[in-house]
Amino acid sequence: MDQKVDFNAPHSMGTTIIGVTYNGGVVLGADSRTSTGVYVANRASDKITQLTDNVYVCRSGSAADSQIVSDYVRYFLHQHTIQLGQPATVKVAANLVRLLAYNNKNFLQTGLIVGGWDKYEGGQIYGVPLGGTTVQQPFAIGGSGSSYLYGFFDQAWKEGMTKDEAEDLVKKAVSLAIARDGASGGVVRTVIINSEGVTRNFYPGDQLPLWHEEMEAHNSLLDILGVPEPMSM
Repeated sequence: MDQKVDFNAPHSMGTTIIGVTYNGGVVLGADSRTSTGVYVANRASDKITQLTDNVYVCRSGSAADSQIVSDYVRYFLHQHTIQLGQPATVKVAANLVRLLAYNNKNFLQTGLIVGGWDKYEGGQIYGVPLGGTTVQQPFAIGGSGSSYLYGFFDQAWKEGMTKDEAEDLVKKAVSLAIARDGASGGVVRTVIINSEGVTRNFYPGDQLPLWHEEMEAHNSLLDILGVPEPMSM
């Protein structure tokens, strides 16, 4: 039977998003595939969005829903910072996300992970799943790829990790989800937030570890089949 593709369907991020605390800050990570059904609308999207100088959010679910929530929260936090004369805390940002997600739970299809650092409580991760519940966690995973990662995180995550250990864990977990989840793919982006500021890193697909039966990256399908390029014949 022919499979019908609805190109008018809303853009939905079959996604893997991760937030991990470590000894001194947090690491956020995400893949980059945005899809509409079986059609990949964007293979290099950025799913980690800045809310303030010290707080970021990982977005999953409907791309439009998660983007509008992020835009509203960023606007409200900007006003909050001006009124208080100091940066908003991670908890304030997470509660604003929760407020919008919960009050509009019948209309939104998005799950979010809020992560950041402030001088009061250090690095913090808050999961805001579909429906708007807010849970502070040492690590949070979300999106379609998360179902492949719960057991992995139970085994691999540990208290008191260094920054490098935490980022390696995030990069490894996202690459594992990309290998197993057909809706996750592309590159891996990470954001490290601590007392020194924010560092963003980018890992292309050919630099990610390969898993069981995965093929190495190629520039062309012709490379895999061993067929010479048309211009070289």
